Parts: sequence; C-alpha cells; structure tokens
Amino acid sequence: MNKIILIGNLTKDPESGATPSGVSYCRFSIAVNRRFSKENNEADYFNVVTWRGVAESCAKSLSKGRKVGVVGSLQIRNYETQDGAKRTSVEVIADEVEFLSSPNGNREDAPQQGRSSRADVTKLEEVDASDDNLPF
Repeated sequence: MNKIILIGNLTKDPESGATPSGVSYCRFSIAVNRRFSKENNEADYFNVVTWRGVAESCAKSLSKGRKVGVVGSLQIRNYETQDGAKRTSVEVIADEVEFLSSPNGNREDAPQQGRSSRADVTKLEEVDASDDNLPF
C-alpha cells in the first residue's frame, strides 16, 4: 500500500497548467513541521502534484502560507538530464486536498467539515427562540 497523509503550509504560490492533451495539473510545495524535533522550527518539505478537478480547485484557491491537508501516494521517478546527469524526483500525487485555512491565513474562517466549534455553539445559544420572525 502506498498512502501518505500530510498537513502543512504552502511555501510559495502554486503553479498550474495543462498537459498537451488538455489535462489540468497544479504543483505546489508544503512545509510540514516535525512532530518530535529538538528545535521547534524543524520541517520537512514535500512537492505535491494534483490533477484534473482537484488541480483546478487548488490553482484557484491556494496561495503561499495556506494550510492544507493532503492525501495521496508517494511517487519516485528517476530521470536523466540533457547533460547526462542522473536525477531523482520525489513527489506526492494528491488525490485529495483539504483547505484548512482561509485565503488570508485566518483559521477561524476555515471550513470545519461537520465539526462545530465553541463559537458556533455560542451563536446558537444567543438566538431568541421567542422571536416570531424565525422561519421554524
């Protein structure tokens, strides 16, 4: 099984385009903080590639600094450059990308996907149930 799940922040704006046959793609890199690092600022950097509809959503919505959750597989490719040097490329081919922060980086505006935050509960408690203008 080849499955990778990452949560990190984009290190720069994504690059997008299409293959000669018209398939959309989007490339970006994310920094993932190490869980048990001796220093608080240690991170690993991953190159991510998305395709088709996911790529279009990422190209439209992502920018440097945004926090994302990525689910996909790890792909390692070996190739040779024009001058004969051998290179290895490691990329995450993402099947799913979840946007975990708003475009301005504010986590409070991020979608919660079925989870209610304490702020949501407080808003519900402030509603006056005796109000005749309520639609229910």
